[in-house]
Amino acid sequence: MVTAPGTAYAAENLPPRQPLVQDLQTGTKPCATGEQKAYVGAPPTLSAVLHDPEDDNQPAEANLVKGEFEAWWTDADGVEQRRTYTTNETLSGTRRLWRMPEDIPANTVISWHVRANDGTAVSAWSSEGAGSVCEFVYDDTSPDKPVVTSTDYPEEQIQDGVGVYGSFTMDSPSDDVVEYRYSFIGGPQLTARPDELGGPVTIRHLPLRSGPDYLSVRAIDRAGRSSTTTTYWFRIKSGRAPVAHWTLGDAAGSATAAAEAGPAARAGSGVAFGASAPRGTSLASVADLDGSSHGFLTPDAPAVDIRKTFAVSAWARPAQTDQNMTVASQDAGDSAGFDLGLRTRDDGPVWSFAVGGTRITGGAPETGEWAHLLGLYDAETGQAQLYVNGHEVGTRAEATPAEATGAFQMGRIRKGDGYRDRWHGALGDVRAYDRVVVPAEVTELAHRKPTLLGHWSLENASDGVSPEQSGGTPLTLGPGASIHRGPDGSCLPELDPDCPVVPYALVGDGHLQLDGESGYATTGTAVVDTTDSFTVGVVVRLADSEPDRPMTVLSQAGEHTDAFKVRYDPSVHAWQLVMPQRDEAGAPETVVSQIEAADGGEGTGHRLAVVYDDATDQVKLYLDGNTNADATASLPNGWPSSGALQIGRAKVGDGWGEYLRGDVDELQAYAGALRDRDVIGLGWGTDPCLC
Repeated sequence: MVTAPGTAYAAENLPPRQPLVQDLQTGTKPCATGEQKAYVGAPPTLSAVLHDPEDDNQPAEANLVKGEFEAWWTDADGVEQRRTYTTNETLSGTRRLWRMPEDIPANTVISWHVRANDGTAVSAWSSEGAGSVCEFVYDDTSPDKPVVTSTDYPEEQIQDGVGVYGSFTMDSPSDDVVEYRYSFIGGPQLTARPDELGGPVTIRHLPLRSGPDYLSVRAIDRAGRSSTTTTYWFRIKSGRAPVAHWTLGDAAGSATAAAEAGPAARAGSGVAFGASAPRGTSLASVADLDGSSHGFLTPDAPAVDIRKTFAVSAWARPAQTDQNMTVASQDAGDSAGFDLGLRTRDDGPVWSFAVGGTRITGGAPETGEWAHLLGLYDAETGQAQLYVNGHEVGTRAEATPAEATGAFQMGRIRKGDGYRDRWHGALGDVRAYDRVVVPAEVTELAHRKPTLLGHWSLENASDGVSPEQSGGTPLTLGPGASIHRGPDGSCLPELDPDCPVVPYALVGDGHLQLDGESGYATTGTAVVDTTDSFTVGVVVRLADSEPDRPMTVLSQAGEHTDAFKVRYDPSVHAWQLVMPQRDEAGAPETVVSQIEAADGGEGTGHRLAVVYDDATDQVKLYLDGNTNADATASLPNGWPSSGALQIGRAKVGDGWGEYLRGDVDELQAYAGALRDRDVIGLGWGTDPCLC
């Protein structure tokens, strides 16, 4: 139909749509009734999404709709009470709200529904037809605080222990509790829900450290109200000692390995005691196994029940990596219940731990290199894990151990009617535990204490030579290098105008000054073994605020290039650690860096440290005790450097260059990788406690 100009447009009004139950909410909870009704901890805001059909208006008109809410309940006298509320008009499709009055009764079932009104017609109530009323209960009472009990860790008593799971039961006297929120010291907040409303909950907890601990718990009821907090204090013992332990440090020629715990182990004729132990450990010597059928040790008895939680660890140094070899296993009939050792693969050898049919692999065994291994099966989680040199490797996995009541084996594994995969190399400090060995303990077991190689305080020099603190190899000062001495206290410039102003030393009473042209200092011989773990630390202050070229503070060279050097590169405003991958001029370099503005001869300088960890194949550069991802890199193989340790210069072509203009102090060198907490102690005039 065509309408003449000026003719009025009319259309039949359609009523609003019935509000849908799924579009209704009591507070933040969906509309529900009966057993599923909502419980709220405060008078709630009721809400509904309301719709008015779009085809009942002219195109330019907006569809406006308001909500008519109604709530009702039966009061204590049995009289029905009703409240109503009508909202303002708003656009169709938006949510309309009714904040319930504060005087609604508590602990009473309150029903409600809603309908839409477009000013001309109203919809059906949301409860009509296929709809439903909504119900809620306003709960104005918080639950009682929970009672905590534990037979494994009684309150205020010292009990086993680190690595031993314990049960804690939480139970509130209130009958409407739906969950408990809890945490232990230093741990995250967790949630546990009872099997039935108001019931107790029992949780399992694995202590990770010894000393006092507490469990902090709150009960939450179905209205979301929280109880006050219950704090349950208990005390944790240190982790239990191994159930079996052989250091393998017995005298040469011995036919048995004495046990620190458990039975002594019988040694085959292919076992030679008295081999060199891993440096930096408490072991004096270890055993060497020749890889033959006689190269084994066994107590002729099981060490652990592998159907329960257990762990086994050892120091291992393979003499070869081209065949499968076993560090430790335990017989299970004509097979093994578990095995820890080395496996060959197409992409190279890996360390391995197997429980039942599950095998976890990781790490990179190297011929002649020590590694600390620990395999763990946690019966609580059902998972097996492998640690190499204190770090978890591979992916922990579900495992199903078989019964293994046969003898514990070192250096071989049971297969069929005999033993296979024999260990060729050294073994030491073999341990078996009947508990979880927690990560901090694994790290400590694998730690190799670094050995101080030299500490040059650079306080003074005599005839161009600055001594090492313990009488070791001194530093020889080249031309352009001198020792600056701080004020001796004989006069005070602020009191005596004729007293010269003498700058303080970086650390202590003196430091090394280098002119940037020819100044350097050197030990004359190599200090650190760059094929093995090492740490070198130094304090340095640049004389210029805008250096015009790279300058090296530390280096140690091979025949053709530096094995490592620490320098400042002004083009990137950063300290850099540069490690060529081969002893060749122009070889590819591993470079890590820390951004820092140049000193300009002011301030107390910066404490730099290089840490190469051969066990993890990582190198790190620390600045003032800190490192980061940009200052860390993978370095699988360090190469040997025979050159002397240099302060203030680096290898450049066939000569020397990158001379440092600035001040240097507190040079310290270690065989071994210092931990983060130890690096912080470098550069203060003392040697850090490597505890």
